Amino acid sequence: MSTLHPTSGSIPGHADDHHDHHDHHGPYYQSKGSFWTNVWDWCTTVDHKKIGVMYLIAVLIFFFIGGVLALAVRTELLEPVRTVAGQVTGQFFKSDEGIGKGNEIYNRLFTLHGAVMVFMVIIPSVPAALGNFLLPLMLGAKDVAFPRLNLLSWYIYFFGSMFAGLSIYFGGVDTGWTFYTPYSTTTDPDQSRVILMVLGAFIMGFSSILTGLNFIVTVHKLRAPGMGWFDMPLFIWAIYATSIIQVLATPVIGITLLLLILERVFHIGIFDPGLGGDPVLFQHFFWFYSHPVVYVMILPGMGIISEIIPVHAHKKIFGYRAIAFASLGITAVSFLVWGHHMFSSSTELAATIFSALTFLVAIPTAVKVFNWILTLYKGSIAMNTPMLYALIFLFLFSIGGLTGLPLGALSTDLHLTDSYFVVAHFHYVMMGGTIIAFVGGLHHWWPKMTGRMYNEFWGMTGAILVFIGFNVTFFTQFIMGVQGMPRRYATYVDTFQIWHVVSTIGSYILLVGFLVHLFNFIASLRGRVAPANPWGALSLEWYAASPPIEHNFEHEPIVKHGPYDYGEVVPFHCSEEDYPLADKPAGASAHTVH
Repeated sequence: MSTLHPTSGSIPGHADDHHDHHDHHGPYYQSKGSFWTNVWDWCTTVDHKKIGVMYLIAVLIFFFIGGVLALAVRTELLEPVRTVAGQVTGQFFKSDEGIGKGNEIYNRLFTLHGAVMVFMVIIPSVPAALGNFLLPLMLGAKDVAFPRLNLLSWYIYFFGSMFAGLSIYFGGVDTGWTFYTPYSTTTDPDQSRVILMVLGAFIMGFSSILTGLNFIVTVHKLRAPGMGWFDMPLFIWAIYATSIIQVLATPVIGITLLLLILERVFHIGIFDPGLGGDPVLFQHFFWFYSHPVVYVMILPGMGIISEIIPVHAHKKIFGYRAIAFASLGITAVSFLVWGHHMFSSSTELAATIFSALTFLVAIPTAVKVFNWILTLYKGSIAMNTPMLYALIFLFLFSIGGLTGLPLGALSTDLHLTDSYFVVAHFHYVMMGGTIIAFVGGLHHWWPKMTGRMYNEFWGMTGAILVFIGFNVTFFTQFIMGVQGMPRRYATYVDTFQIWHVVSTIGSYILLVGFLVHLFNFIASLRGRVAPANPWGALSLEWYAASPPIEHNFEHEPIVKHGPYDYGEVVPFHCSEEDYPLADKPAGASAHTVH
């Protein structure tokens, strides 16, 4: 019987000094060559872990940029008329200080914030960053099915984001992140900025398609011996369902954006009514992709929560198959409800049908939430940063889901549409769901990714600040929306100023919370060495070293228990003295997972 003590960095059956071996062969090892040699090694790598880390760094950089833009928007709204922040951004965008120009600058700010956050942060955050790093590890594979295609996906994402960055450099766009016509066909007379931004989103779409295709094949073909479909971690089910949406829905937005570029350049009448086109057609095309892509954002976040809760509650997940099939159910329904974004531009019959279909998505979503809560029930809960983020997710995402009901009902949506109620709902779902789950997942897998432990006190402090800042920022916007405050307005009546002030204060609290996490993660890189399995988890990634070696495992894993069999199997970080009769992993010669 082999053992692994919590202070050891080895995998079962290996000597404690094996951690030194990982330092020389892990994904972050820098060779003794020159700086440029090391850079070239990263630029040409096909190691899924390095590619995941590069995605993670890019996503965090864009998250900072999108956050700065959001703070500029909130600061601009401190007063009913233009503020100092607007004057500063006016200098950046080479504009005068008039009210009209101030409103134009505000339009550019919220457009860029939305485009950066949606296309460059939320969509790739979990699938491309954490998914790339973890999916082969959780399947017991050496890499993804197509490693070179994986590297190509990264470069496509990188170059697409550079095109969008050029648009920002030349002054940004003011169409809204949805690029609705006629805004995207009539604004920006020199055409370059809108075309660059749209082209950037078009290019990044190919990265999403290729990543989804790669993950589907990996799940089908590279599962470890003994791992059936219902032995996979629920995070894999979520990534699999997400990949289906990426492959099927993303080509639609690609074609739509290409048609938009062709119309602007060659004046073809597709969406412009002056040329015989139909602007509502753009809405249909855009939302046929963009509503399913909402679940590209949230499904992986749900997968993270499905991993965090059973591990840190030390309890078998309740309703494994129900959660797995709920992921696929959400995928199916997501293609049927795009019209609920268009109630104000639809016929009565179409709006009624889409309203009825919209409520279907609540069923598989509620299945997941109820099963998570029942997993927590009577669990041995370890209150640490990942678990705290899972609880925050349950609270915020539930508010986001429940506030979607009045937006799905025709009688109330027509009053609330394009108000701050929609802004608040969207952020409770996307940020309160995806970003909160993403940060929770980072804390959960940080020891595995880096081989280091972060400071738990500062992790929980940051989580509490994020929770307070988020609710102060966005719950007030529900109140404003119900009272009639329209979104996307730079100026407003004095009645709403107090709520805007409170919301802006909350955004700065949110900033402090994320900065605490940033400094905590950076400090951890020189901190305490992490054991291979600090949480006592049972899924395969925790049976690799921390950080994993180049091909993940010393020997091919053989799966003989499920990822959530707590109470039946003792995680391998327990010692012989703690559990003398425990069923622990066999020796490293077979690297068997019992």
